Amino acid sequence: MSLESKTIKLLSKKGLPKALFDNAYSQIQRELFLAQGLEIELQEDNKYRFATTRIPIDKATFCIVDIETNGSRVDKHQIIEIGAVKVQNRTIIDRFESLVACDDISEHITEITGIDSKMTADAPKLSDVMQEFRMFLATDIFVAHDVKFDYNFISAMMQRCGFEKLLNRKLCTIDLAERTISSYRYGLSYLNEQLELYKDATHHRALSDAITAAKLFKHTLDFLPKQEIKSAEDLLRFSKEASRLKRPKFDPAYVEKEVED
Repeated sequence: MSLESKTIKLLSKKGLPKALFDNAYSQIQRELFLAQGLEIELQEDNKYRFATTRIPIDKATFCIVDIETNGSRVDKHQIIEIGAVKVQNRTIIDRFESLVACDDISEHITEITGIDSKMTADAPKLSDVMQEFRMFLATDIFVAHDVKFDYNFISAMMQRCGFEKLLNRKLCTIDLAERTISSYRYGLSYLNEQLELYKDATHHRALSDAITAAKLFKHTLDFLPKQEIKSAEDLLRFSKEASRLKRPKFDPAYVEKEVED
């Protein structure tokens, strides 16, 4: 495990005492973390912790992100569209959307996304989009439906373009939904239909899916155990550690259709 990983692990568990993390090297490390989206600060107990440990949920900014790619392998493929919305206190306060220049888009990807190489021909190049998105994301909490894919793919694209990898705190709306909503399935399209989140959704277009995920995110907040979850970091921990709700044995949508027929 790298020194960076060990430091982040310690910060996430107990924090780092001021005496151990208050020197010239650590100052440089904190500045590097900040440039990569991770804000660390000295708190009241005289320990360095993630800033998200003291920020109330309604004061935190969550950046809900979705990407479309021309394949699933970060070593061979790339982002062809990215969309994101910032949510603070359940309100969308900003948005980001861009196609990305790419001349290698298969018919299969076009069938799924509706995006072809003609649409991306005049789009900004990947490095420009990644730089703009890095500035847009800043130190916000990175949120996505299946966050591991979107976060890791974007981070890999950052590194491909010569930037540092992402270190933002992150949250998965699948994980959060599984702990707040009992559903037969947790795919974004399925939840959108069942919960009637976003009637104008266009599935597999980045900004539309980001908006849908943002509406899902806001919906899940209504079902949190509010006594236990105060800070943004509490929410992140809950999304990973709380027990998942039991799923229905049958798909309600299918049962309803059978009854109607």
